Amino acid sequence: MRIPFAQIDAFADAAFTGNPAAVMPLSQWLDDATLQKIAQENNLSETAFIVPATSGAADFDLRWFTPAAEVALCGHATLASGHFVLSADTTRETVRFATRQAGVLEVGRRGAGYEMALPAWRPTPKPLDTIVAALGVEARETLWHDKGYALVIVDDEAAVRAAAPDGRAVKALGPYVLIVAARGETADIVSRVFTDYFDISEDPVTGSAHAVMVPYWAEVLERDKFSAYQASARGGRVGCRLDGERVMLTGSCVTVIEGTFLLP
Repeated sequence: MRIPFAQIDAFADAAFTGNPAAVMPLSQWLDDATLQKIAQENNLSETAFIVPATSGAADFDLRWFTPAAEVALCGHATLASGHFVLSADTTRETVRFATRQAGVLEVGRRGAGYEMALPAWRPTPKPLDTIVAALGVEARETLWHDKGYALVIVDDEAAVRAAAPDGRAVKALGPYVLIVAARGETADIVSRVFTDYFDISEDPVTGSAHAVMVPYWAEVLERDKFSAYQASARGGRVGCRLDGERVMLTGSCVTVIEGTFLLP
């Protein structure tokens, strides 16, 4: 079987920045074990699979796999999937994706880039002593969302950049996404995201983490629109806006590889 393949840097203004995702269109779903093996072979933080939707609620069905597991929500690979579809059809302004655990997600053109709508996953305060210890930071505040997202607020951008988690301890916690964040100097908010359970020690730019952070920071900053920077080695800038129960993220994408995946 020959499957079209594109590797796309999302939340990136230039190649080799942002977060790379594979986007692979299928005519129908393959079995889960095969999808997982393909994601392992790609060895990117996410592989997005899209299939034409059979219902009128969306244009495509969308699923995301890390090298280790399927995930409930992936923002950067959704943005990359939107770029893949909209680049192929310049007459289309938006594309809607039906997902299994995050509802219908939409990506539309916004200037030279795109705007993506994600669910607003509002975190609530919760003691997270074991998680804070694994991250090796001093927390000012800790919050939790039951999709498995921990938000740990630290003093400043320098503390975000200095975080040095124990990868084994993070992985042993389970299928969680651990976010370290603070008010920023290079943007309104700055964060880093650690996901060792999914075989990604540090995620370069994480859209789903902003689905959790934006509701929190909108309240703290007392405004619904602000800028974000994820301070990974690759780095990525994200425009953020809270719109009721939706988080609107803006960013650009760059296609770096196009080809064919040969499935035995």
